[in-house]
Amino acid sequence: MDEPVDLLTIENVTKSFNGRVVLKNVSAKISTGKTLGLIGKSAAGKSVLIHMIRGSEGYGPDSGRLIYHVNRCPKCGNMDLPFPGVKCSKCGAESKKEDIDYWGLKEYDPVRQELKGRIAIMIQRTFALFGDKSVIENILEVLDPNDPKRVDKAVSVLEFVNMTHRATHIARDLSGGEKQRVVMARQLAKEPLFFLADEPTGTLDPHTSALIHKRLVEYVREHKICMILASHWPEAVEEMSDYAVWLDAGNVVMEGDPKEVTEKFMADYHFEKEAGKEAGKPLIMLEDARKHYFSVSRGVVKAVDGVTLEIKEREVFAMVGLSGAGKTTTSRMIAGMTPVTSGKVMIRIGEDWVNMSEEGFSGKGRATPYIGFLHQEYSLYPFDTVLQNLSTSIGMKMPAELAKMKAIQVLLSVGFPKNDIEKTLYSYPDSLSVGECQRIAFAQVLIKEPKIIILDEPTGTMDPITKVIIAKSVLKARDDLDETFIVVSHDMDFILNCCDRAAFMANGKVLDVGTPEKIISEFNKLE
Repeated sequence: MDEPVDLLTIENVTKSFNGRVVLKNVSAKISTGKTLGLIGKSAAGKSVLIHMIRGSEGYGPDSGRLIYHVNRCPKCGNMDLPFPGVKCSKCGAESKKEDIDYWGLKEYDPVRQELKGRIAIMIQRTFALFGDKSVIENILEVLDPNDPKRVDKAVSVLEFVNMTHRATHIARDLSGGEKQRVVMARQLAKEPLFFLADEPTGTLDPHTSALIHKRLVEYVREHKICMILASHWPEAVEEMSDYAVWLDAGNVVMEGDPKEVTEKFMADYHFEKEAGKEAGKPLIMLEDARKHYFSVSRGVVKAVDGVTLEIKEREVFAMVGLSGAGKTTTSRMIAGMTPVTSGKVMIRIGEDWVNMSEEGFSGKGRATPYIGFLHQEYSLYPFDTVLQNLSTSIGMKMPAELAKMKAIQVLLSVGFPKNDIEKTLYSYPDSLSVGECQRIAFAQVLIKEPKIIILDEPTGTMDPITKVIIAKSVLKARDDLDETFIVVSHDMDFILNCCDRAAFMANGKVLDVGTPEKIISEFNKLE
């Protein structure tokens, strides 16, 4: 069992959607204990290939094949790794090697269903958890209720993703990065043969990302499964992959050594921050703001614990910290979505200061029309076109031609090519990549031209080139429209390129406020 054997063969797969070729003659082989890294810009075809390997409905190849190599037990149907002479791990009977053409089987073929059950997937920016259940209950949901080692297995995968300290916490109360780790734990608890990871650490801080990268590689090698990783992050592909493929518009541009491929991919990544307008008067003030929750199982949870901050007009202000530091809760308090337990959150409208914990039109209702919020768990209206998502579906009432003109302007500002704008306007979200949908969600916020814009992990699923475009659009909106931005992010490059000041948060408190360079330097000292 020491010598690697082939687990998956991808043979010249081609796929089109509505006449648009998204994969063209893509081939690769992945062996036991190995990871294939996919890198490329948004809409390169990475996620489509991931869904094709997963067996997702509607993602079958137009031509080419996917061949899965497994040992299959003729007695109980269980599938194992295709090592010769190894007995079934479930019943101990003799297993036989089979080469399964997944998309060549009928939809309800039991072999196809059994194989799909051994393929785990993490989809980018999808936090599919039972919100009202605890973290450990979410893990137990995917395990066999008759397994006597069920709890031990649940604890083991939570240790693996560094989440045992949140085991009894309710899932809905977790930060986005914490939810992402629980989703990963749920998938690993299934003991897959094939692990598909689409931006698995896109919303995690660098320290947690490095830990998860290391542990995933260890898991793949120890359990001798294969992993297919799709990422915009060159560091992730370089650290985790044994072999890399660079996709662009469905074509293989380059393949081979991960370091060589990622260096070539990053050759066009360049950004120089220019001085913008000076900040104005104070616009947002937090005075000893606290948000405490009470849980029967955990007692008092101090999500935000005495934050004092001042943010000025035209600032691009960042919040930096590990997952669960209180960044998102603080931003929601500023937006009036989460009322403070004690202290104050005040926003200046004209010359008046509005208390964001006061309900009604005379309270926070005076400020909320001037605040835009891009949620980490954003969503678009799936049955509306992009144009409708940018106009009527968000309540904007204006003549059709004006709405279209404004939609075109914001789509250009968030990086959509001019020659694709008309086609994009009349596309539906499910025909676009996750990165493209994220930019449309950002455009939804920009089109309303709010005075304050809060961006929660705005670049987690964006490629480096698109991040440069988004950074420029933020700075242009700040300079042209006098907008103020609050950026909650783990993307240190984006913060350096885009932000004027930053706050360093930990355990619900602000430890320091200063330049992005200073705060990131302090953050990087964390062990």
